[in-house]
Amino acid sequence: MRSDIQPYERSFSSKEVAEEAGIATPTVRKYAQILEKNGYEFLKEGDRRSFVQSDIEVLIALRDTDRPLEDAAKELVIQQKDRLKGSTEIEVAIPDTFETLPSDPNQLKEMLSFLANELAATREMNVQISNDLTQLKTTVSRLQQDHHDLGANIRNSAQKTQVKIEKLAQQEKEHYDILLQQEKEKNDFLQKEIQRLRADHDQEWRSQNDFNKRLEVAIHKPKEKQWDWLFSLFRK
Repeated sequence: MRSDIQPYERSFSSKEVAEEAGIATPTVRKYAQILEKNGYEFLKEGDRRSFVQSDIEVLIALRDTDRPLEDAAKELVIQQKDRLKGSTEIEVAIPDTFETLPSDPNQLKEMLSFLANELAATREMNVQISNDLTQLKTTVSRLQQDHHDLGANIRNSAQKTQVKIEKLAQQEKEHYDILLQQEKEKNDFLQKEIQRLRADHDQEWRSQNDFNKRLEVAIHKPKEKQWDWLFSLFRK
């Protein structure tokens, strides 16, 4: 327990400290972490820091320093330790029973003021936590919806891509079948042309062969029949 805190001294929340010191709430937490790392003691309720007036003054000094934060924090920690050595430890805890309540109205007023401030800070924290939870739920819900939409878009895109692939494959097959049929028709046509040319060639060859035979026979006939054999060359 810090011995430099007065009985029933008012404590401040991080938000109140930020307003008092003129800095952002995240900066309050940043400065507090730097101070704690170097040995500074804050009054804590569980994991939550409670700030008193002397803490605010330390944070303001850290805000206004021109030196590196670590160096300034170390000096402020040394000052706190010297201050704690020179003071007597005083309990800040509020008595739990009515028998030990102070009889002095001023002290009682200070104690009630302290309790009211603590209650207000607790309510403020509860509201902030509730708002944060609501925002977190909204964010999670939105992320879940985005995830669902993204998954649906991916599935739709995959289905469309598959349909396009199948369509292209069918078109490619049809095109291949057409080319194959055209090639077959060309081949059949060429085969028929080759057969026709062979038949013409064979016929021409037979005609030439018959002509040669008749010519050979006519050459060996007597001269007096030369006119007959000449005309016979063209008879079939």
